[in-house]
Amino acid sequence: MLVALVSPIGLIKYAKIGFSWTTFFFGFLVPLLRGDAKWTIVLLLTGISTMSLSNFIFCFFYNKFYLSDLLEKGYVAADDLSEAILREKGFII
Repeated sequence: MLVALVSPIGLIKYAKIGFSWTTFFFGFLVPLLRGDAKWTIVLLLTGISTMSLSNFIFCFFYNKFYLSDLLEKGYVAADDLSEAILREKGFII
């Protein structure tokens, strides 16, 4: 599922909910291209130390981490459908 989020200054970002195939195949490059420095470093260091086996673990959780970080930075649902999805998945109450 894809949700649209809008920042306090009007920037719109789209985030997926669920399994991350891109993280499974590309590892730390996904947060790097999304501008997510914290998770880039985490995925890079764990990938190096586990010979990329950690990608298999992070692919189940990275989208949730990314979406939670965006919400903590002040992003809100851009439309009613995105808000309903976030409520259904427990990201907002």
